[in-house]
Amino acid sequence: MKRVFDLSVSISLLLLLFPIMIIVAILVRVKLGSPIIFKQQRPGLYSKLFYLYKFRTMTDIRDNDGNLSSDYIRLTTFGKFLRKYSLDELPQLINVLKGDISLVGPRPLLTDYLPLYTEEQTKRHNVKPGITGWAQVNGRNTISWEDKFKLDVWYVEHCSFFLDLKILGLTFFKVLKTEGVSHKNHVTMEKFTGTTSAE
Repeated sequence: MKRVFDLSVSISLLLLLFPIMIIVAILVRVKLGSPIIFKQQRPGLYSKLFYLYKFRTMTDIRDNDGNLSSDYIRLTTFGKFLRKYSLDELPQLINVLKGDISLVGPRPLLTDYLPLYTEEQTKRHNVKPGITGWAQVNGRNTISWEDKFKLDVWYVEHCSFFLDLKILGLTFFKVLKTEGVSHKNHVTMEKFTGTTSAE
């Protein structure tokens, strides 16, 4: 039922939002250059790796040693706008079509975090990741990593079709209000370095 729902909604949204995605793609090409789509490996169901798609929001500015500059420097005003209204996330509807992710589930994070999770936190990979999730509608990037993972695990243990509908509804209003886009003093969220205290 969840897969059928994911397919029907993602196909409908892709058809509905296709003109907006074309406009965003053109603007990304003009303002940020190529590639238009940013793709990065992320862990999915049972930590299996896949490529996550997003619209590009950063430049390729590098320091004197040839290393990429910090996200704060590379993120442009246009990129901030895309992130503020979650427009950069639209290509993930293609990930939903492919079956990599679901509409609702724990957000797919960096592969670097995999060895840092506690046994309890690893449970977040027992379901497909999602474009939005329980943690996203309960603080998103304004809460700590530990609280975010607790919310993810709670979702894994209580997930249902009706909970997904609730999360999708809450997500719509969160996007309109542009809440929780960034953590204090960070472009989005500080990097996770592991849980320091016993849960």
